Amino acid sequence: MQPDPADPARLRSLVAPSLADMEAIADEAFAALPASFRLLCEGVVIRVEDFPDEETLDELQAESEFDLLGLFRGRGLAHRGAMPETGEFPNMVWLYRRPILDYWAEHAETLGHVITHVLVHEIGHHFGLSDEDMEEIERKAG
Repeated sequence: MQPDPADPARLRSLVAPSLADMEAIADEAFAALPASFRLLCEGVVIRVEDFPDEETLDELQAESEFDLLGLFRGRGLAHRGAMPETGEFPNMVWLYRRPILDYWAEHAETLGHVITHVLVHEIGHHFGLSDEDMEEIERKAG
């Protein structure tokens, strides 16, 4: 017999996902993306942090540390040569745990769906994909 998801006793024991939990969810979300998309992502580093750092918030003129759910840093494939420049950092995607949890708490979506959406959106910047392309990738990921 499955436990009732609305059972107050079960709900009282829930805790917010940790950074490690969010990384595991992000890894699972990435693994569920279409294989052709994942192959193109070789070398992209995915990190989970609680919040963006102050420099990032200032640079993007964010009013609050909750304004950003994720961020892509690097140069998209269209702007890179065949070989990365010496000293060049890898392309990176940051997922921000606390803003993602805040967004999730206010919307009727699963946490996995929110993380997949942010991950696809930020990786999409890596490839210069359109919103329509990213929606199709999310649809294929389920």
